Parts: sequence; structure tokens; C-alpha cells
Amino acid sequence: MFLQPGNPGGRISAVIGLLYPCIDRHLGEPHKFKREWSSVMRCVAVFVGINHASAKVDFDNNIQLSLTLAALSIGLWWTFDRSRSGFGLGVGIAFLATVVTQLLVYNGVYQYTSPDFLYVRSWLPCIFFAGGITMGNIGRQLAMYECKVIAEKSHQE
Repeated sequence: MFLQPGNPGGRISAVIGLLYPCIDRHLGEPHKFKREWSSVMRCVAVFVGINHASAKVDFDNNIQLSLTLAALSIGLWWTFDRSRSGFGLGVGIAFLATVVTQLLVYNGVYQYTSPDFLYVRSWLPCIFFAGGITMGNIGRQLAMYECKVIAEKSHQE
């Protein structure tokens, strides 16, 4: 299961998903772009494709792979988010997650067979960015669903 004990990635993903609607409310910019579950599921499918491409598509060098994944990740943001807060959170999450991964590799917790960017693979921030955008879309959709349920209950009373 996704949120099992001992799976910190699941808890971090849930926090990221909750962070997006909170930041939207704090900035006073409710996210209104493509707000339905089918769009969220398409976003998840594109993220899975980007993640799969990072592992399975063979490029001549890591720069080509990194640039391709960067373009795909920004395309994912443009297609499913387009908010300044979403882009900022995605970049922040990518930076923070890459730094944490570098620290884990440096301390011997994880190891890459052929690191090319400060102990990790150069395309890793692109995957973190796309994952942050995807978790944000899920969180925003769940927050919208929760707001509808609360509104319906208050109308019934």
C-alpha cells in the first residue's frame, strides 16, 4: 500500500499533494485549469510515461536525456497546471528532493552505478519536478472534492 509504515515516499507525496491547495488558498489564486478527475488521471499517465522514459529510452548521452525529460516535464506542467505557484512548488520540490538524494548517496544510503551530476543522475530533478506537479494535481482535485462535500452538507442543514 502507498502509505504503509516504513514508506516515507508515500507520506511525502501526500504532504506535497496537500501543499498545493494550501499554497493556492494562501496566495488567493484558486487553481481553475482543467479541474476534473479525467485530467488528473491523464496527468498521472503522462508522469508514468516520463518516468518510464527515464529508465527505458536509450539516448546517446545523458545531456540529451536530461533535456528531453526537462522538456517533457515542463510540457506536463503546461498541459495540466499552468499556475505560477505550481511551477514554483515544482521547482522547489525538485531542488529539495535532489539535494536530499545527493546527501543520501554521499552518505552511502543509496548508490547510483553511473552518477553524472554531483553523486546522482542529471535527469533526476526532472522526474522530481514532474512528480511534484502530478501530486499537486491530485491534491488540488481532492481538495476541490472535499469543498464540494462540505458545501453540500451545509446546504442540507
